[in-house]
Amino acid sequence: MKAIRVHEFGPPEVMRLEEVLDPKAGAGQVVVRVEAVGVNPVEAYVRTGTYARKPSLPYTPGTDAAGVVESVGPGVTIKEGTRVYTSGSVTGVYAEKVLCLEADVHQLPGNLSFSQGAAVNVPYASAYRALFQRAHASAGETVLVHGASGGVGVATVQLAHAAGMRVFGTASTPNGRQLILQEGADEAFDHKAADHMDKVMALTGGRGVDMVVEMLANVNLGRDLQVLAAGGRVVIVGSRGSVQIDPRDAMTREAAILGMLLFLASERDLKAIHSALFAGLKNGTLRPVVGKEVPLAEAPRAHREVIESTAYGKIVLLPEYGS
Repeated sequence: MKAIRVHEFGPPEVMRLEEVLDPKAGAGQVVVRVEAVGVNPVEAYVRTGTYARKPSLPYTPGTDAAGVVESVGPGVTIKEGTRVYTSGSVTGVYAEKVLCLEADVHQLPGNLSFSQGAAVNVPYASAYRALFQRAHASAGETVLVHGASGGVGVATVQLAHAAGMRVFGTASTPNGRQLILQEGADEAFDHKAADHMDKVMALTGGRGVDMVVEMLANVNLGRDLQVLAAGGRVVIVGSRGSVQIDPRDAMTREAAILGMLLFLASERDLKAIHSALFAGLKNGTLRPVVGKEVPLAEAPRAHREVIESTAYGKIVLLPEYGS
């Protein structure tokens, strides 16, 4: 089979499509024939070698894919032929086939395409954990999703809207703002506009928002604190560097700054997350948005695009069987 392999850390071009051995399922394991792969910003950070977690070289990137169970090992209950999405793997998902633990494969409802399935795990699990497990969001609250047109942002908008929250979102392009309104946001702002936070405050009557879900904390955290209501909280989902803040902005609001890393979720937390996601995906409340489909061989291009600030939905890689 073919898979993307990384033999040294560096720029996107270190990823190369190579021929590798097909994986074999052992006890408690599942082999999935991959139909689509979700590309996440964290994979671009890991590839550079500067991220907190470094895989052993060589490696195949990725955790999020969708496909069909091809074979199973002893002790596995999921059946061959089941449509699934993944939330991790043993061998890496940028490949035509992937070896997973059974706990890392989840049934994909029939109303979703494989490309949509590949857009589920990191975006929706991160959004769910940020909103409900870290910030304890509740109906009637107002949330600002700062950077709402990417994969995690769209997921956050949909989940917050479904939970009965008032949802504000930001995006840097007109298409991005139209997308987040379409997916359930009550208001959309251009985060490149100098006065967008003033508009947020005006729409809350000067009270501020109860929560900010932040995708780029190194740019926005200082101002996020200034638009929080009393007792508000900021959940940091993404950051690309350090930032200087005035602690008084948190003190005067008794505000909380909460970090979120999906890989720190407990087994119990993950079970709750994927149970909730399955229900929302099955009933159509959650609708992954695929912005672009790219051949697996063009993974370097996908990595360059996934870290651009003009994100629109999810970038998905597609294996080209027989090519």
